[in-house]
Amino acid sequence: MSQAAPRHFLDLWRLEPHDLKAIMADARARKAARVGWPKGKPDPDRPAEGRTLAMIFQKNSTRTRFSFDAAMRQLGGDVIISTASDMQLDRGETIEDTARVLSRMVDAVMIRANSHDDLERFAAVSTVPLVNGLSNRSHPCQILADILAYEERCGSIEGKTLAWVGDGNNVCSTFIHAAPVFGFSLRIASPAKYAPDGTDLARAAELQARIHVTEDPIEGVAGADCVIADTWVSMGDTDAEDRLATLAPYQVNAALMARAKPDAVFMHDLPAHRGEEVTGEVLDGPRSLAWDEAENRIHAQKSVLAWCLGAI
Repeated sequence: MSQAAPRHFLDLWRLEPHDLKAIMADARARKAARVGWPKGKPDPDRPAEGRTLAMIFQKNSTRTRFSFDAAMRQLGGDVIISTASDMQLDRGETIEDTARVLSRMVDAVMIRANSHDDLERFAAVSTVPLVNGLSNRSHPCQILADILAYEERCGSIEGKTLAWVGDGNNVCSTFIHAAPVFGFSLRIASPAKYAPDGTDLARAAELQARIHVTEDPIEGVAGADCVIADTWVSMGDTDAEDRLATLAPYQVNAALMARAKPDAVFMHDLPAHRGEEVTGEVLDGPRSLAWDEAENRIHAQKSVLAWCLGAI
């Protein structure tokens, strides 16, 4: 009898809308059920009991590392954490061979990857679920946490207008993936040099997503319900000086926020560089959801892992 194909979580656009909405509903319910609990106390149903998650980091991490560790423990499971430099990956072992070995040792794997191709290659041979903890092309766990934070503060995101300001990077790409599923409009204000990925835009257009791209940050945020920024220089970027100069007009400050709706909120996936992509006044102000987004990485990822393990 053949083994069922594992449930990988690589990109939002790959999942059926009903699965994504089920994951979000589970995350809301699990978070609500834990109010007032110690953070190390497992959920009553312990859907990951007896299961082990391997976590591989090709990039440094704060939120991804701590949130996945906490998530798996709250689900009743265990974790093994390693950087690529601790493994034979850094000595020439192929990603496929690594996948074959880990498939026999753990129940699921999360990779924070330098290259999305590594995730694709791992998933192609892995017999256990693989979760994308971040790649150069997408960051799906982050966007689920962001949507959870937005809806906690503002109600349903469906029909709302989100404005992305700055580099059209991997996080921007994942908001593009999410737009047709969750029903929000997305405006992207980026300089042409750092525009969002054309393949992502084309796929979203086929799904009739409401996405508008402009080089004008004022046009981008006008009347928006939410303004989103991210760091201008990511790990691995080698053109920092040019990025800082080109993206300087895209800083989210009080004047730019004033162009959005009066009750608009601000989101940032962190780490933030105050004085670059956002001012401290905005990031630390009452309209900022950044800290809720960071906390929600735990809750969203718990439900992603539960889905991968067949508990949703």
